[in-house]
Amino acid sequence: MTINIRKCCLEDVLMLQEISIETFHDTFKDQNSPENMKAYLDKAFNINQLEKELSNSLSGFYFIYKDEELAGYLKVNTGDAQSEKKDDESFEIERIYVRTIFQKQGIGRYLMNKAIDLATGLGKKTIWLGVWEKNLNAIAFYNKNGFVKTGAHSFYMGDEQQTDFILTKTL
Repeated sequence: MTINIRKCCLEDVLMLQEISIETFHDTFKDQNSPENMKAYLDKAFNINQLEKELSNSLSGFYFIYKDEELAGYLKVNTGDAQSEKKDDESFEIERIYVRTIFQKQGIGRYLMNKAIDLATGLGKKTIWLGVWEKNLNAIAFYNKNGFVKTGAHSFYMGDEQQTDFILTKTL
């Protein structure tokens, strides 16, 4: 098994859009209405939005390949790019998305290690993320990796207000 992680660039926007829609839809389709799912996917993963995010120097996207096949990606944020206002010592993991066929193979752990390496390399003191309160598999994964619940905030899936837990790990 060969694992390779590489930083994404603007030229990757179509692949990023495809894997974003696929992984988000596969993970959350059964718990959300088709209308709310479509509204969210259209807003969050349209080309203009992804190009804007890719162009932000305070954000980073990283594709992960297993045996040369795209398995998932990581999105991280610092400073003003964080989805919630935090201090300068904080580092956000906004997305760890792994394609269904690659789940339970350690891909998420590789992406988590990449995020921790990036955060420590920048001298950050804490790493945090938001996770849907009903995404029990993800919560278990983050807890296993040393994250603890420190708060919550609202997340909108179309017109439905949902709750994301804020999980934090001290580095």
